[in-house]
Amino acid sequence: MVKSLSLNVPLSPAAWRSLKAGDIVSLNGTIVTGRDRVHKYLVEQKPRKEDIPFDLNGAVLYHCGPVMKKTEEGYTAVAAGPTTSMRVEMYEAAVIREYGIRGIIGKGGMGTGTLEALQQTGSVYFQTVGGAAAYLADRIKKTLNVWKLDEFGPTEAMWLFEIEDFPVIVTMDSHGTNLHREIEKQSFERFSELIGSKQ
Repeated sequence: MVKSLSLNVPLSPAAWRSLKAGDIVSLNGTIVTGRDRVHKYLVEQKPRKEDIPFDLNGAVLYHCGPVMKKTEEGYTAVAAGPTTSMRVEMYEAAVIREYGIRGIIGKGGMGTGTLEALQQTGSVYFQTVGGAAAYLADRIKKTLNVWKLDEFGPTEAMWLFEIEDFPVIVTMDSHGTNLHREIEKQSFERFSELIGSKQ
């Protein structure tokens, strides 16, 4: 049964396991961002966890390269739409297992390696809205910290954000369900039926 939930992260292991593909979720709390360079650095350079200025264990990682504006008070997100998640498929399973990430947010879904890691660790993948970068930036209420800003630049750095009512849908869960692949399969079967009916 699909649920509509408002959740405050971090969550307990049991709460992560209870999420099912199709659940509509409004996230509150904190998330970190990470795209290609952060993933590559985490997996290949293996930084000590104490060298990362915030705790990734139990965190939600957002595949996002935000557009940031520097103000007198610090940094503010101007645009924060999701990046295509398959870009980091080769790294994601290791990041989940080694750093304790429990939620991934992105668009388009991910592959079998990530799905296996989700099952093993009790984690989930969330799809968020593409093409709504300004709206999603408005869900970011505060910039709390940043890592690798000087080295990677603002788009590829890892930001720690405080969020409120951030809209996501569980599309890959810890029970082996991948809605992205199921929809692809159903679409292909329907397409084959339509083509066959015209021959």
